Amino acid sequence: MTHAQTNDPTAPYSMVNEWDKVFPQDNSVKHTKVSFKNRFGISLVADLYSPHTTAGQRLPAIALSGPFGAVKEQSSGLYAQILAQQGFITLAFDPSFTGESGGYPRNVASPDINTEDFSAAIDFLAIQPNVNAQALGIVGICGWGGMALNAAAIDTRIKATVSATMYDMTRVMAYGYNDSVTEEQRAEMRDKLNLQRSQDALNGNPLPSSERLPEKLNGDEPEFVKNYFDYYKTPRGFHPRSINSNQAWTVTTPLSFINAKLLAFAGEIKNPVLIIHGEKAHSRYFSEDAFKQLKGKDKTLTIIPDANHVDLYDNQEKIPFTQIVNFFSSHLK
Repeated sequence: MTHAQTNDPTAPYSMVNEWDKVFPQDNSVKHTKVSFKNRFGISLVADLYSPHTTAGQRLPAIALSGPFGAVKEQSSGLYAQILAQQGFITLAFDPSFTGESGGYPRNVASPDINTEDFSAAIDFLAIQPNVNAQALGIVGICGWGGMALNAAAIDTRIKATVSATMYDMTRVMAYGYNDSVTEEQRAEMRDKLNLQRSQDALNGNPLPSSERLPEKLNGDEPEFVKNYFDYYKTPRGFHPRSINSNQAWTVTTPLSFINAKLLAFAGEIKNPVLIIHGEKAHSRYFSEDAFKQLKGKDKTLTIIPDANHVDLYDNQEKIPFTQIVNFFSSHLK
């Protein structure tokens, strides 16, 4: 069933009950579509995965989201289903303003609201009768890796955190790749974005960005763009609700990220953290620098040999699921 779209931020944008993931369904795992509200009153839509035999048990549970611009029918759902196969209850959710979740206007992001989305998912899991509320973890993929670390820094109910192929979206939007944007360029960017705000106010709607993946490659693109294309624009990972597959962020989305620092308090995370990244990923430095900020006793950085950024979206030969399962099994008790 699909609910009609409204401009009501408290309502789900849509909810499709049929299986429409980019990965095959495993019938050994129970799957249920659910909806819950975050602290801002926005309805989030999620896929709940669990082992079939949970009667009388309280199992550890994990909330998952990402990549940035993806939907739960893609990478986070794959991770969720595989972890459910190993005995965890998992919740892959669409962040506010994207996918099937509520929030208007569409296709915007916020370091504050999207961090809250993780805690809202923890709210939901903590009150389920078959969940051990003292054994809750999170997984953030790509841009939601940074959100996950920010959530772990504020939400002490999160007992273990995994980030995979992480981006710090506040850093990349303010400073560009490899911190190449100067203060003068940042000032020019602010001018352009705020002029666009005025234009959006005049038009009554935010303008979608023209920056998106091409419909076909010409061969001159950077390697990481080719990698993104190979996931989001091919049958491997294409999904019509995914911003990166079929849509675009609004032009002014970077505004709230430029003046924020997601990892400002990462050093104060007390609970265990596992950071995973690909050896050949253009984004590897985000994870390595985040790891240096962590001061907790139980922290691990795993670099996957010969893996690029997108390999850790869905390549089960390179995603270290055994390590991830062992990490959560050890810390969610």
